[in-house]
Order: sequence, then C-alpha cells, then structure tokens
Amino acid sequence: MSESQLPPLPHKRYFSIGEVAELCEVKPHVLRYWEQEFSEIQPVKRRGSRRYYQAKDVELIRLIRHLLYDKGFTINGARQALRDKAGHAPAAQPASKFDLTPLIEELEAMVQALEEAV
Repeated sequence: MSESQLPPLPHKRYFSIGEVAELCEVKPHVLRYWEQEFSEIQPVKRRGSRRYYQAKDVELIRLIRHLLYDKGFTINGARQALRDKAGHAPAAQPASKFDLTPLIEELEAMVQALEEAV
C-alpha cells in the first residue's frame, strides 16, 4: 500500500507502538529495528520502556516506509534521502538541534580527516 493509501493520522499527542504499526502498516518489530537504523526516530520512552511516538515521528516513519517499500530504497539509501531532504529545508523554517545532528557529524568527520592529512 502506498503512502497516500495509509490510514489518516488521528489528532493525538502520543501514539503507542501498536497504533503506529497500524497507521504505518508495518509490524512493531520493524519499528524497533528502524529506531536502530534511523537516529531521527526518537520515541519518548516511559513506564517500563514503553514507546510513545509523536505525530512528527509517525510522519517520518511513513516517509521511511514509502522510501523503502514503495521506492525500493535500501536502508542506506533511505538514510541518505532523509539527510538530503533535511539539507533542503526552506530558509524561513528554523532548524532544530535534531535536524543538524547528521550535518554536524559529517563536518566533524571532515575536520578529523583534514587534521590527519596535515
């Protein structure tokens, strides 16, 4: 099922892993795996490590699902597509600390490589 055919996102503050699995049409174990592979997915963990996702997390998971299942991307390809998308955010939109993490890591790696070359 393509991204446009997924169930509508209810207006809620938090979603359980079961609700997100239903809304994104993936199994809960897939969501847990994607959390390990995509640092952008950061559910709030409460009460015995229960995961609670915000609407922005669900939208991100739907995008990842679309890239992997509909577009045929690999995990690495989807990661890169997310980085590219974050890099093309409109200038009027304030960048959050969350969005800058991959860029900071890449710049630090470049600095380290340059220092080693000198």
